[in-house]
Amino acid sequence: MKSFLENLPSQLFVTGTGTDVGKSYATGWLAREIMRAGLSVITQKLIQTGNRDFSEDIEVHRKIMGIPYQTVDKLHITAPLILSYPCSPDLAAKIDNVSLDFSVADEATGQLTSAFSHVLIEGAGGIMVPLKGDWLQIDYVKERNLPAVVVTNGQLGSISHTLLTLLALREAGIRIYAVVYNPYFDKDKTIAADTRNYLKGYLSRHYQNTFYIEMPETL
Repeated sequence: MKSFLENLPSQLFVTGTGTDVGKSYATGWLAREIMRAGLSVITQKLIQTGNRDFSEDIEVHRKIMGIPYQTVDKLHITAPLILSYPCSPDLAAKIDNVSLDFSVADEATGQLTSAFSHVLIEGAGGIMVPLKGDWLQIDYVKERNLPAVVVTNGQLGSISHTLLTLLALREAGIRIYAVVYNPYFDKDKTIAADTRNYLKGYLSRHYQNTFYIEMPETL
Protein backbone atom coordinates (compact mmCIF):
# COMPACT_ATOMS: atom_id res chain seq x y z
CA MET A 1 0.00 0.00 0.00
CA LYS A 2 2.90 2.38 0.63
CA SER A 3 3.75 2.77 -3.05
CA PHE A 4 0.04 3.05 -3.88
CA LEU A 5 -0.21 6.05 -1.57
CA GLU A 6 2.77 7.86 -3.07
CA ASN A 7 1.64 10.52 -5.53
CA LEU A 8 -1.97 9.46 -4.96
CA PRO A 9 -4.33 11.37 -7.27
CA SER A 10 -6.77 13.74 -5.57
CA GLN A 11 -9.66 11.88 -7.21
CA LEU A 12 -10.06 8.19 -8.02
CA PHE A 13 -13.01 6.49 -9.67
CA VAL A 14 -13.68 3.03 -8.21
CA THR A 15 -15.34 0.69 -10.66
CA GLY A 16 -15.62 -3.08 -10.88
CA THR A 17 -15.84 -6.01 -13.23
CA GLY A 18 -19.61 -6.02 -12.67
CA THR A 19 -22.29 -5.74 -10.01
CA ASP A 20 -21.76 -7.24 -6.55
CA VAL A 21 -18.01 -7.73 -6.82
CA GLY A 22 -17.30 -5.84 -3.60
CA LYS A 23 -16.79 -2.26 -4.82
CA SER A 24 -18.29 -0.69 -1.71
CA TYR A 25 -16.11 -2.75 0.61
CA ALA A 26 -13.03 -2.00 -1.48
CA THR A 27 -13.84 1.71 -1.54
CA GLY A 28 -14.29 1.82 2.22
CA TRP A 29 -11.10 -0.18 2.80
CA LEU A 30 -9.02 2.01 0.49
CA ALA A 31 -10.38 5.11 2.20
CA ARG A 32 -9.51 3.65 5.61
CA GLU A 33 -5.94 2.90 4.51
CA ILE A 34 -5.55 6.38 3.06
CA MET A 35 -6.94 7.87 6.27
CA ARG A 36 -4.58 5.77 8.41
CA ALA A 37 -1.67 7.13 6.36
CA GLY A 38 -2.58 10.54 7.72
CA LEU A 39 -4.26 11.86 4.58
CA SER A 40 -7.59 13.63 4.34
CA VAL A 41 -10.07 11.44 2.45
CA ILE A 42 -13.79 11.06 1.81
CA THR A 43 -15.86 8.75 -0.37
CA GLN A 44 -18.65 9.61 -2.76
CA LYS A 45 -21.25 7.48 -4.54
CA LEU A 46 -21.72 8.74 -8.08
CA ILE A 47 -25.30 7.50 -8.21
CA GLN A 48 -27.10 5.17 -5.81
CA THR A 49 -29.92 2.93 -6.97
CA GLY A 50 -32.17 0.73 -4.85
CA ASN A 51 -32.45 3.26 -2.02
CA ARG A 52 -34.53 6.21 -0.89
CA ASP A 53 -33.18 9.25 0.95
CA PHE A 54 -29.86 7.61 1.86
CA SER A 55 -27.03 5.61 0.30
CA GLU A 56 -26.41 2.14 1.68
CA ASP A 57 -22.98 2.16 0.00
CA ILE A 58 -21.91 5.31 1.86
CA GLU A 59 -23.08 3.58 5.05
CA VAL A 60 -20.79 0.63 4.23
CA HIS A 61 -17.88 3.00 3.58
CA ARG A 62 -18.26 4.73 6.94
CA LYS A 63 -18.51 1.45 8.88
CA ILE A 64 -15.31 0.14 7.32
CA MET A 65 -13.55 3.46 7.79
CA GLY A 66 -14.61 3.38 11.44
CA ILE A 67 -16.10 6.86 11.41
CA PRO A 68 -19.67 8.13 11.93
CA TYR A 69 -21.79 9.78 9.28
CA GLN A 70 -20.14 13.02 8.28
CA THR A 71 -21.80 16.39 7.74
CA VAL A 72 -21.28 15.96 3.98
CA ASP A 73 -23.19 12.67 4.22
CA LYS A 74 -26.13 14.25 6.04
CA LEU A 75 -26.24 17.00 3.42
CA HIS A 76 -26.29 14.37 0.62
CA ILE A 77 -23.08 15.78 -0.88
CA THR A 78 -21.50 12.33 -0.86
CA ALA A 79 -24.58 10.77 -2.51
CA PRO A 80 -26.29 13.50 -4.53
CA LEU A 81 -28.22 11.19 -6.87
CA ILE A 82 -30.41 8.48 -5.33
CA LEU A 83 -32.98 6.37 -7.20
CA SER A 84 -35.37 3.80 -5.80
CA TYR A 85 -35.09 0.74 -8.04
CA PRO A 86 -32.01 -1.56 -7.83
CA CYS A 87 -30.96 -1.54 -11.49
CA SER A 88 -28.93 0.52 -13.94
CA PRO A 89 -29.18 4.29 -13.44
CA ASP A 90 -30.72 4.61 -16.91
CA LEU A 91 -33.57 2.24 -16.07
CA ALA A 92 -33.95 3.47 -12.49
CA ALA A 93 -34.41 7.03 -13.72
CA LYS A 94 -37.15 5.88 -16.10
CA ILE A 95 -38.91 3.98 -13.31
CA ASP A 96 -38.72 7.00 -10.98
CA ASN A 97 -39.71 9.28 -13.87
CA VAL A 98 -36.81 11.67 -13.33
CA SER A 99 -34.24 13.21 -15.64
CA LEU A 100 -30.73 12.69 -14.32
CA ASP A 101 -28.51 15.75 -14.10
CA PHE A 102 -24.92 14.66 -13.54
CA SER A 103 -23.77 18.23 -13.09
CA VAL A 104 -25.19 17.78 -9.59
CA ALA A 105 -22.66 14.98 -9.01
CA ASP A 106 -19.90 17.14 -10.51
CA GLU A 107 -20.74 19.99 -8.16
CA ALA A 108 -20.70 17.57 -5.20
CA THR A 109 -17.30 16.21 -6.22
CA GLY A 110 -15.99 19.75 -6.44
CA GLN A 111 -17.22 20.56 -2.94
CA LEU A 112 -15.63 17.39 -1.55
CA THR A 113 -12.35 18.03 -3.35
CA SER A 114 -12.24 21.50 -1.78
CA ALA A 115 -12.71 20.05 1.71
CA PHE A 116 -10.61 16.86 1.45
CA SER A 117 -7.27 16.09 -0.18
CA HIS A 118 -8.56 12.83 -1.70
CA VAL A 119 -11.99 11.76 -2.97
CA LEU A 120 -12.86 8.17 -3.90
CA ILE A 121 -15.88 8.08 -6.19
CA GLU A 122 -17.62 4.71 -6.29
CA GLY A 123 -19.45 4.01 -9.51
CA ALA A 124 -22.58 1.98 -10.17
CA GLY A 125 -22.02 -1.61 -11.30
CA GLY A 126 -19.44 -2.14 -14.03
CA ILE A 127 -17.72 0.44 -16.18
CA MET A 128 -20.09 0.01 -19.16
CA VAL A 129 -23.30 0.55 -17.20
CA PRO A 130 -25.70 2.93 -19.01
CA LEU A 131 -26.16 6.14 -17.07
CA LYS A 132 -28.41 7.94 -19.51
CA GLY A 133 -29.34 6.31 -22.81
CA ASP A 134 -26.19 5.61 -24.83
CA TRP A 135 -24.10 7.67 -22.41
CA LEU A 136 -22.23 5.09 -20.34
CA GLN A 137 -20.35 5.25 -17.08
CA ILE A 138 -17.07 4.95 -18.98
CA ASP A 139 -18.02 8.15 -20.83
CA TYR A 140 -18.50 9.94 -17.51
CA VAL A 141 -15.06 8.84 -16.32
CA LYS A 142 -13.35 9.71 -19.60
CA GLU A 143 -14.91 13.17 -19.89
CA ARG A 144 -13.76 14.06 -16.37
CA ASN A 145 -10.30 12.54 -16.84
CA LEU A 146 -10.62 10.45 -13.70
CA PRO A 147 -8.03 7.72 -12.97
CA ALA A 148 -9.73 4.39 -12.32
CA VAL A 149 -9.43 1.65 -9.76
CA VAL A 150 -10.85 -1.72 -10.86
CA VAL A 151 -12.23 -4.09 -8.22
CA THR A 152 -12.23 -7.79 -9.06
CA ASN A 153 -12.41 -11.13 -7.26
CA GLY A 154 -11.76 -14.85 -7.63
CA GLN A 155 -15.11 -16.03 -8.93
CA LEU A 156 -15.16 -18.18 -12.06
CA GLY A 157 -15.10 -15.82 -15.04
CA SER A 158 -13.33 -13.00 -13.21
CA ILE A 159 -10.24 -13.20 -15.39
CA SER A 160 -12.24 -12.56 -18.55
CA HIS A 161 -14.35 -9.84 -16.90
CA THR A 162 -11.24 -8.11 -15.57
CA LEU A 163 -9.38 -8.17 -18.88
CA LEU A 164 -12.43 -6.83 -20.70
CA THR A 165 -12.74 -4.00 -18.18
CA LEU A 166 -9.04 -3.15 -18.51
CA LEU A 167 -9.29 -3.20 -22.30
CA ALA A 168 -12.33 -0.90 -22.30
CA LEU A 169 -10.59 1.58 -20.01
CA ARG A 170 -7.38 1.50 -22.06
CA GLU A 171 -9.25 1.98 -25.33
CA ALA A 172 -11.00 5.00 -23.79
CA GLY A 173 -7.66 6.47 -22.78
CA ILE A 174 -8.46 6.25 -19.05
CA ARG A 175 -5.55 5.83 -16.65
CA ILE A 176 -5.87 2.56 -14.70
CA TYR A 177 -4.34 3.41 -11.36
CA ALA A 178 -4.88 0.07 -9.62
CA VAL A 179 -6.58 -3.30 -9.66
CA VAL A 180 -7.90 -4.35 -6.26
CA TYR A 181 -8.51 -8.04 -5.60
CA ASN A 182 -11.31 -8.78 -3.12
CA PRO A 183 -10.82 -12.25 -1.52
CA TYR A 184 -14.31 -12.40 -0.02
CA PHE A 185 -15.56 -14.51 -2.93
CA ASP A 186 -12.73 -17.07 -2.80
CA LYS A 187 -15.05 -20.07 -2.46
CA ASP A 188 -13.02 -22.27 -4.81
CA LYS A 189 -9.41 -21.96 -3.65
CA THR A 190 -7.98 -23.48 -6.84
CA ILE A 191 -9.78 -20.99 -9.10
CA ALA A 192 -9.06 -18.08 -6.75
CA ALA A 193 -5.33 -18.82 -6.59
CA ASP A 194 -5.12 -19.09 -10.36
CA THR A 195 -7.07 -15.85 -10.81
CA ARG A 196 -4.73 -13.97 -8.48
CA ASN A 197 -1.59 -15.31 -10.13
CA TYR A 198 -2.89 -14.75 -13.64
CA LEU A 199 -3.94 -11.16 -13.00
CA LYS A 200 -0.67 -10.28 -11.26
CA GLY A 201 1.30 -11.70 -14.17
CA TYR A 202 -0.91 -10.07 -16.80
CA LEU A 203 -0.61 -6.66 -15.18
CA SER A 204 3.16 -6.96 -14.89
CA ARG A 205 3.37 -7.70 -18.61
CA HIS A 206 0.75 -5.37 -20.05
CA TYR A 207 -0.03 -2.69 -17.42
CA GLN A 208 3.30 -2.03 -15.74
CA ASN A 209 2.14 1.31 -14.30
CA THR A 210 -0.96 -0.19 -12.65
CA PHE A 211 -0.82 -1.26 -9.01
CA TYR A 212 -2.07 -4.72 -8.02
CA ILE A 213 -3.45 -4.73 -4.46
CA GLU A 214 -5.08 -7.50 -2.45
CA MET A 215 -7.57 -6.67 0.26
CA PRO A 216 -7.33 -8.54 3.59
CA GLU A 217 -9.77 -11.41 4.08
CA THR A 218 -11.36 -9.64 7.04
CA LEU A 219 -11.86 -5.90 7.26
